[in-house]
Amino acid sequence: MILTTTPNIEGKKIYEYLGIVCGEVIIGVNFIKDFGASIRDIFGGRSSSYERELIEARDKALEELQERAIRMGADAIVGIDIDYEILGAKNSMMMVIVSGTAVRVA
Repeated sequence: MILTTTPNIEGKKIYEYLGIVCGEVIIGVNFIKDFGASIRDIFGGRSSSYERELIEARDKALEELQERAIRMGADAIVGIDIDYEILGAKNSMMMVIVSGTAVRVA
C-alpha cells in the first residue's frame, strides 16, 4: 500500500478514486506520564513518554487507515492529513485522526 501526503504519486496514474478513508485513535495519558511531563515543563527538555504515546497513536491510526482502504479495494492513499487533539475534562486524552483518499493506481 502506497501512503502519501501528496495528491499524486510520481510515476503512477490514479485511475479510480474510491473515497475518503479515516483512521482514529484516542488514548489516555496516565498520572505517571503527566507527572514526568510537568517536571519537563519546569526544567525543560523533551518528554520521551509523551513522544512514545504520540508515535504509537499515530502508527495505530495509520494502520486503521490502511485496513479500511484495503477493504475498499485500494492500493494507495493520497492526500493524507494527520491531526492531533487533546480531549477530556482534564486534557487527559489524546486523539489522532488520519484521513486521506483511497485510490487505485496503475
